[in-house]
Amino acid sequence: MLFTLYIALTGCAGHGTKWPATAVPSVTPSTADKPVQQRQARYSKHERAAVAAANQVGVPYRYGGADQDGFDCSGLVYFSYRQVGKRLPRTTRSLWQALPRVQQTDLRAGDVLFFRIGGKVSHVGMYLGGRRFVHAPQSGRTVSIAKLDSPYYSKTFIGAGRP
Repeated sequence: MLFTLYIALTGCAGHGTKWPATAVPSVTPSTADKPVQQRQARYSKHERAAVAAANQVGVPYRYGGADQDGFDCSGLVYFSYRQVGKRLPRTTRSLWQALPRVQQTDLRAGDVLFFRIGGKVSHVGMYLGGRRFVHAPQSGRTVSIAKLDSPYYSKTFIGAGRP
């Protein structure tokens, strides 16, 4: 719950604001005196991958890109999970085929969202919580955070998968 609130409130941060991929989204007085490694263990790889993706807000879109020089949509997902030691398929289609489905009512931070644009599964984003997701939208734009409930994305959303 605190993770979702953290991501939702900080989701509009620009590219200049970096959270480490292993960031601890919330430190309470009871955990502040514990080593960072112990606090990080409270968060799943999925949540840490979501933070890694959110860290890329402002990085330019680059077709075929999967690094901080630029990302395409599936490259952002691939990169973010790689940062936390999990290998995923590289393309939107292979992610769609490989990941087990998750109901929209059961979404968690780090789930991969799929969108049908132009008649085929052609876009992915990573769920952050609070009905927001991070994605690399298209040429000429940058990695950004969008609302799943926006008219465009709610119309094109076709499902979610959990790595």
